[in-house]
Amino acid sequence: MKFNFFHLMPYPDYNKLPHEWPVSTHGIDSTRIQALYNEYIDEMVDAENYGFDWVGCNEHHFSPYGLMSNPNLIAGALARQTSKAKIAIVGNLLPLLNPVRVAEEYAMIDVMSGGRLVAGFLRGIPHEYIAYNIPPSESRSRLREATELIIKCWTEDEPFGWEGEHYQFPAISIWPKPIQKPHPRILMSASNAESAEFVAKMRAIMGITLIQDLSIAKAAVENFKKTARSYGWEPTPDDILVGQQICIADTDEEARHHMAAAQTYFHQTLMRPQRSAQQLVLGQSRYYTEADAGENFQKRLATLRGRTVEEQIEAGSIICGSPQSVIRQIKRLRQELDCGLLNLTIKVGNMPGSVVRRGMELFRDRVAPEVAGL
Repeated sequence: MKFNFFHLMPYPDYNKLPHEWPVSTHGIDSTRIQALYNEYIDEMVDAENYGFDWVGCNEHHFSPYGLMSNPNLIAGALARQTSKAKIAIVGNLLPLLNPVRVAEEYAMIDVMSGGRLVAGFLRGIPHEYIAYNIPPSESRSRLREATELIIKCWTEDEPFGWEGEHYQFPAISIWPKPIQKPHPRILMSASNAESAEFVAKMRAIMGITLIQDLSIAKAAVENFKKTARSYGWEPTPDDILVGQQICIADTDEEARHHMAAAQTYFHQTLMRPQRSAQQLVLGQSRYYTEADAGENFQKRLATLRGRTVEEQIEAGSIICGSPQSVIRQIKRLRQELDCGLLNLTIKVGNMPGSVVRRGMELFRDRVAPEVAGL
């Protein structure tokens, strides 16, 4: 198995309880955020020496949920300061961005890192389309066209033009091309049948997160495998990534205590404006093409929010406990979901840096040696 040290870069000390999105920055000290950037980048740089095979970042907008409006800037810093770990951008929100610019920046990161980029192509979450004034109903078609355009940017040596539904460019010839040939591995979300179809077509890594229980996740994995076979290929564990929040401590009781406190901040403060904004967008747009998909997504979030830490562990929604407990939980995920990639969020909500660092140490010394060979 391979493990991604994934960071949301959350703002951990937002004392107000925001009710609406976008969230005001009134009273927020940017020098505090400078210190957080340094702390978080240090954690990510150090992760490759703590048993992690990848370091990962992602993109979110207009809230304390995540301080990476452009993860490519963070990835550029990681490319310079790391030497072994894959740099996983999980990922750029393609429908909101200029795909040629994404192709150029991703290619730069791949070259700067010596061919270590994992290129995440995501739709994002519904309310972020308001931020960029993009119709949510166009999200899937924009994602598909942008993906195909970026791949052509990476693989076509001669200048070319593009006349698509959403994007038009008279002449494209990006410099440099990626080191990895024919191009870096692509990672995309495949939590439902419609998204799985395109991920399988692209022969990309499938990603699933926000697992309500393992039976639902297993069904998504099996559907992806079945769809991939229809496109003439057989996914391996290295094609399946599962995202989990994780807390490792010296004892089960300590880990559960830290996770419960961090999740309280995560759900009550970081996720609250997202919930209100998503309800607004889902009520006024066609982000989801399936009639009940948006409602099901909201129910899934509510189910996760209402569970205790112990119930989440039992359901396979999170990884939490002492090193021995964490090893058992990772082995369970490997067996049940046939996944070879775990996307682990160690900095959950406002979890203290000392708890994050202790978890990294325990992962390196006691967990990784037992699970790396699975």
